[in-house]
Amino acid sequence: MGRPLLQIQDLRMVFHTPVGKLKALRGISLTVDRGQIFGIVGESGCGKTMTARAILGLVPHPGEVTEGHILYNGEDLLRLNQHEIRKFRGKRIAMIFQNPQAALNPLFTIGEQISAVMKQNRGVADIDEIIDLIKDTGLPNPEKIIKSYPHRLSGGMQQRAMIAMALSSEPELLIADEPTTALDVTIQAQILELLTKLKEEKGLTILFVTHNMGVVAETCDSVAVFYAGKVVEQGTVRDIFHSPKHPYTQGLLATLPHPGSRGKDLATIPGVVPSGFADIPGCPFASRCRYVMEICREQQPIWTETRNGSTGFSHKVVCFLHE
Repeated sequence: MGRPLLQIQDLRMVFHTPVGKLKALRGISLTVDRGQIFGIVGESGCGKTMTARAILGLVPHPGEVTEGHILYNGEDLLRLNQHEIRKFRGKRIAMIFQNPQAALNPLFTIGEQISAVMKQNRGVADIDEIIDLIKDTGLPNPEKIIKSYPHRLSGGMQQRAMIAMALSSEPELLIADEPTTALDVTIQAQILELLTKLKEEKGLTILFVTHNMGVVAETCDSVAVFYAGKVVEQGTVRDIFHSPKHPYTQGLLATLPHPGSRGKDLATIPGVVPSGFADIPGCPFASRCRYVMEICREQQPIWTETRNGSTGFSHKVVCFLHE
């Protein structure tokens, strides 16, 4: 399959606060191959968005990446200065955010904002190309859209405009950070269908950040399950859903509604994600795990890897149950 487009190795991030260091990422490692939609899933506060921001050098103050590597086509993005990382940001790697209303500038039209991005990353902006981008996202009457201000568009239309803006620089990697969270269910489905279509037509690689396992099942090719700033399981969507190895992944899947759950209480995972200020000597999921053993509280488990015999794809898990 060749060299992966993106490799993250032992990525660690802290936020310096008046009461101590908050550990946002505790050693994230994952591999994203070209041409796939790769999902990052987990509860709020597990490090999904911070990982996405670290790729683009957009870690908010007072956050700091303290260790690790982010290899993009083999080049370590963490070793680049701000001028060098700007050559990647928007041009080779683009990002769409969960709240398009906050990301779009209310003082400029959609066309002006897409044009500004194109000029920044490519030196020139072509109005016909902007109209074609609007058409690609499925927005009706693109000539009218480019003259419209963001507040004149619905949430779904704003998100499509954001996707058009992200694609204007012809990136190789598109990071989608909870792009459907603020939208109703029908519009969510349309945006997910659009991203899948764009991946096929433009050869995009998409890193899809979400807390919704149902969205992962519908959209992604592979997935990494995040918990408390760590990856606890990674594999193809088929392997993860048909044969989940980590108790946390099993718990997430158990919470999904299914045909037999109508009228019944949905399953939950008891407890809460450990505080980022806490030192965790063992498995971070130990306090919530029904299979917990004494070793889980005292030592950190290591990666265990298996390969699907029919596909050859790797399925990795960090859990003492599988060592």
